[in-house]
Amino acid sequence: MKKDLIELLNKYDVPVPRYTSYPTVPYWNKDQFTTDKWLETINNRFVKEQNELSLYIHLPFCEELCTYCACNKRITKNHGTEAPYLAAVLKEWEMYLNVFPGKPIIREIHLGGGTPTFFSPEHLKQLIQGLVKNFEVVKDHEFSIEVHPNYTTFEHLEALRSVGFNRISLGVQDFNYDVQYIINRIQTFEETKRVIDQARQLGFESVNLDLIYGLPKQTLASIEHTIAQTKLLMPDRIAFYSYAHVPWKSKGQRRYSDADVPVAAEKIAMYSLGNAMLSEAGFKSIGMDHFALPSDKLVKSYDEGSLHRNFMGYTTTNNKLLIGLGTSSISDSWEGFAQNDKEVESYQDKINAGNWAFVNGHVLSALDGQIRRLILDLMCQGKLVLDSSHFSAEHLLFIKQKWSEMEADGLVRWNDQNLTVQPEGRLFIRNITAVIDQYLFKTGTAKQQFSKAL
Repeated sequence: MKKDLIELLNKYDVPVPRYTSYPTVPYWNKDQFTTDKWLETINNRFVKEQNELSLYIHLPFCEELCTYCACNKRITKNHGTEAPYLAAVLKEWEMYLNVFPGKPIIREIHLGGGTPTFFSPEHLKQLIQGLVKNFEVVKDHEFSIEVHPNYTTFEHLEALRSVGFNRISLGVQDFNYDVQYIINRIQTFEETKRVIDQARQLGFESVNLDLIYGLPKQTLASIEHTIAQTKLLMPDRIAFYSYAHVPWKSKGQRRYSDADVPVAAEKIAMYSLGNAMLSEAGFKSIGMDHFALPSDKLVKSYDEGSLHRNFMGYTTTNNKLLIGLGTSSISDSWEGFAQNDKEVESYQDKINAGNWAFVNGHVLSALDGQIRRLILDLMCQGKLVLDSSHFSAEHLLFIKQKWSEMEADGLVRWNDQNLTVQPEGRLFIRNITAVIDQYLFKTGTAKQQFSKAL
């Protein structure tokens, strides 16, 4: 690898947010957040969206721990947890229904986790029926679910398809056994193919695979093998994420040491190889970490400039009211965020008592909203038009200096108003975005607050 590239990697491999929200969670003004303010933003957005909304339901249970995972989860083999949890989720939904100034129109449902297919096919079907009963579901809706192939049966897929699910996402990460062993996720190609084939047989319109580069024990050879196997499956979409090494946050990652994790230069080589192989197979790079076939709606939305991004990832629906149900779920009214209690029992106790389960939240200021739009422009389109009136003189000077420096490094094109991310800058999109983050500018990044960019 060239010396100048290694210097570039060392320069930009610093902790920065992933920007699934803006402001990012560590900077939410929790002390100023109130339930009344939150519900007011919900009602305002409900009207603006003409009653349309998206739903995210967090299903946190897993039978085994995948050590790389930093998601909120509960490891258990006790399936007696299913019914009480879903009862609380549906009760929380009823609480929202009592607040909305009309009947909701459901455009999108996403089941995440955890392992959503920890729940039985019957329980998943009952959950969806309980969410959509007596409400309109738009014709071109998107109902999607994240699945672990080892815990997903034909009956699961059949039940989901019967209640309108049309998209499925399978976690793969890496097909190499040594990598799978250290991250405690032994999953064969054959088992993965079985679920994909069954989903397609049942009429699911889109299949996504999640892959990760930079995992412990991962090598260029294992990346090449994984992408080659992925090409045989030919999913419609691929998320090719950088592994986030955050052992201070996710204790499961202490199964291995820092020495087992590839360094930045190795990760870049892995990404470059994967990108080249996916491009050769006909996939188009979209936004940050995502690839899709030209026929997929994600590409059309990207080309039309209507691609949207929220806590569920990239979406073509562009809906700005997202209601999160279940433990740790985050709701987004575009003017505010609210996050539920992360502990299962505490969440259930609060909801069952008729109380909201919020433990964190933020109501956006006008400046927050303006910067959020710019961040979405960068994350979804790779470009923005900077309005200098949004920033203080000191921050504006900082922005101009940093982006001029990044232009000299070949990451962006920049003329004091228009910024365009260059192909070489895609991997550094988080660094580019962080420049306009007013909270980072004011306070800097605390140690062990975010994962590194690479």
